[in-house]
Amino acid sequence: MPVVPSPARRVHVWLAALAVSAAGAAQAQAQEPLGTLLAWVQATGDNHGQAFVVVDKRAARVHLFDGQGNEQASSPVLLGLAKGDDSVAGIGDRKMADIRPDERTTPAGRFVTEPGTNLQNEDIVWIDYDAAVSMHRVRTSNPAERRLQRLASPTTEDNRISYGCINVPVTFYDRFIQPTLGQGPGLVYVMPEVRSWAAVLSGRAEVPPSLQFDD
Repeated sequence: MPVVPSPARRVHVWLAALAVSAAGAAQAQAQEPLGTLLAWVQATGDNHGQAFVVVDKRAARVHLFDGQGNEQASSPVLLGLAKGDDSVAGIGDRKMADIRPDERTTPAGRFVTEPGTNLQNEDIVWIDYDAAVSMHRVRTSNPAERRLQRLASPTTEDNRISYGCINVPVTFYDRFIQPTLGQGPGLVYVMPEVRSWAAVLSGRAEVPPSLQFDD
């Protein structure tokens, strides 16, 4: 069973993580939201030693890390059309045709995921079952949406197209997501783009001041 650090140990490790830097580039990275989140996960043991995934909505990328916080793979993703960090109440019970464009958000937060299937019997990973938000292979049933082209483009401005689900390239999903999140309960952190980390991680262990940003 993984050892979870005591609160005092967590604070000590967190302060040490902020104080130590191997090089200027590494220090700069640690100040970025993704680097800060990783430092917090490692310092608090929030992942309990298991592999985890981070979805950076601002960068429109998914990152897979092992239990020690080492990055294993990364890929661009497609996200909800509308910017925002919360799902509309009851949205999971509504027909897709009734969901307005401004309601098509990818929620932010810490999610314990479960593998499952959709109505087409395709394997997916449930991020938030009640809100009908999942991670799945990119959908190309509507050519006008140009989802493959959006994934391949160098900008993140065109990566917002879904109803809230996280669309992953097929090869990336099959090679990295299905063998990890697709095999049992998993852990996914979806980084906020509007709310503060303090609100998103409310109730989690020792959320440090550097994660309490609203920018």
